Amino acid sequence: MPGSAPDSAHDPDKGTGRGADTATGRDADRPAPGPSRRTALRTASAAASAAFLLPVIAAAPAARADQPPSGGAPAPSPDGSGALQRAFAAAAKEHRVPLSVLLGVSYLQSRWDGHRGAPSVTGGYGPMHLTDAFTALSAAPHHSRGTEDARGDQARPLRVPEASVPEPRRLPARLRTLDRAAELTGLSAAALRGDVAANVRGGAALLAAEQKKLGLPPSEDPADWYAAVAAYSGADSATAAAVFADDVYDVIRGGAARTTGDGERVTLDAAPQVAADRRQLRSLGLPDPKRDPHVEAPDNVSCEWIPAPYEQFGDNDYGNHDLGNRPLSQMIDYIVIHDTEGSWDTTIKLVQDPTYVSWQYTLRSSDGHIAQHVPLKDVAWHAGNWYVNAKSIGLEHEGFLTAPDAWYTEAMYRSSARLVKWLARRYGIPLDRQHILGHDNVPGTTATTIKGMHTDPGPYWDWAHYFSLLGAPFHRTAGASGGLVTIRPDYDTNQPVYTGCEQAGQECVPHGSSAVRLHTAPSDDAPLVKDIGLRPDGADSTTGVNDTGARATTGQQFAVAGRQGDWTAIWYLGQQAWFHNPRRRPTAVHGKGLVVTPKAGLAEVPVYGRAYPEKEAYPEGVPVQAVSPLPYKLLAGQRYALGLRTQGEYLWATTFDESGHIVVRGQDIYYQIQFGHRVAFVRAADVRVRRSGR
Repeated sequence: MPGSAPDSAHDPDKGTGRGADTATGRDADRPAPGPSRRTALRTASAAASAAFLLPVIAAAPAARADQPPSGGAPAPSPDGSGALQRAFAAAAKEHRVPLSVLLGVSYLQSRWDGHRGAPSVTGGYGPMHLTDAFTALSAAPHHSRGTEDARGDQARPLRVPEASVPEPRRLPARLRTLDRAAELTGLSAAALRGDVAANVRGGAALLAAEQKKLGLPPSEDPADWYAAVAAYSGADSATAAAVFADDVYDVIRGGAARTTGDGERVTLDAAPQVAADRRQLRSLGLPDPKRDPHVEAPDNVSCEWIPAPYEQFGDNDYGNHDLGNRPLSQMIDYIVIHDTEGSWDTTIKLVQDPTYVSWQYTLRSSDGHIAQHVPLKDVAWHAGNWYVNAKSIGLEHEGFLTAPDAWYTEAMYRSSARLVKWLARRYGIPLDRQHILGHDNVPGTTATTIKGMHTDPGPYWDWAHYFSLLGAPFHRTAGASGGLVTIRPDYDTNQPVYTGCEQAGQECVPHGSSAVRLHTAPSDDAPLVKDIGLRPDGADSTTGVNDTGARATTGQQFAVAGRQGDWTAIWYLGQQAWFHNPRRRPTAVHGKGLVVTPKAGLAEVPVYGRAYPEKEAYPEGVPVQAVSPLPYKLLAGQRYALGLRTQGEYLWATTFDESGHIVVRGQDIYYQIQFGHRVAFVRAADVRVRRSGR
């Protein structure tokens, strides 16, 4: 892996969850799962699908193991004795905290990364994620931004909701730990934010203060620090605190080693004999409510039930979701990853507003705690595309920076991965990037909605690490003649210049990224490819952090359109797009699978943002929904990776009384393809399916 060795950390998948014994019901009239429905055309993802059935035994397996090392980052100390390792040792000694405890807590917060002083999505700084959210509040949560209609159904348009965020003085203590660290150490806030050694000292001071507050001695035995570790999470329930602490002690027992984005090698030696005193948890006095029976989540996460309302209001209006009977009524094909761009407390308040929008789960940054809001059988309003909403589950990850695309905590990554893995098992959802989508991968429904679609979680979400936690890392599946590539740059050393994180045109702080940039020719000096959906006037794509027009992201598969030197071309939005992919530092791996191409005799075929039925399928009383093509074309000779095969389908749900809801199914078959940064659909009647390497 260029400039950095793969992570190694023990992370047993605690418990099997409850998905294994959950039957997936289906309509008797509906085709059985297989080639006639969802991705039996799964040749390209067979390895990943098999991988997720196996237990996860490592927090971050070598997702990029076949990438050779390079000189792109500072050479790490082979014995883990670099400046950062020494800073941990010095802080542990100064504050009489066991080194393994300090390293374990830091790993669960940041995987030991300082991120060059850039804050996390919840205003946390440095390896210890010391929070200073006062300077990081956004103007409003992201469902309140732009013009996207989160419901995405033209039969019942939803106004863009209005919302506000709390004043900084009302922020909870878990978002203000940097102030407390400054009081304890005498270090300035600036030093705690920007100097990694100072940051580690601040975190050690917080742990020592918690141990003292609990009336416990500064023991040299890591097992005696369980309550202090649990308290560090800032969790407000015993279950959430215990999940965080258990994860820390799993890392301590299994050990870990990682080279950070700054080239610092950090090592935590395994201590399998450590048996934490979990009885200490009672001393925190945290509430420990029984899990609500409405909760649908695995046993190895902390999850509570905070229901979204289903209420009538105004003039025949209702919200904030639709009742359903999934998967009997409709299959669940997608899980959509969002970030909230609002604090936990604000987000929880908003999802309880019947006039707002909805999603199934919210995840908290500091400890990975989850709240479920909408039953999985029901349809939440979150993706901006009604077809996707009706067939998906939405996860909102807490994050509220003015610069929204920053880094995310390890605790939240792990909790999210456990939940997604459980959901995938329950509903038979393949663990690949055609089914596990970012909000920024969901297509606009029509030409007029493309520009308003949201762009979270953005280029800084670490898809490679996330899929490693899911047990489905991205591997090479073919040689150079396979015909596909899977995008997979090394996250830490891949740092393309982005602009607009804080001010338009201003460069963002350099940071690892999951995305590669796409050009019109094999040169960094060549213009970026254009997206006529985003810019109908033909204007150029930009380096803006929220501009997805010329971007391919980790895990996405594209058909190879050419190679020249260190550059690879792919088919993208109806054109050839080139990205830098040098042999010694590859940013993609070879793959194979199924692709679609126009049928013989067709110069071009239309591309769609939703897979709606033909007009003849609609019963009396249900208005026909237009099958409107997007402004792109799939041209003869081009090929695109096939993700799934689906029957045309539309959920008619415009009334509070669910008895009037109807699922319309047609005869038209669609293929979902990786067309650009967002997925898209083509009619099976317009294309032929072939193997990628032929």
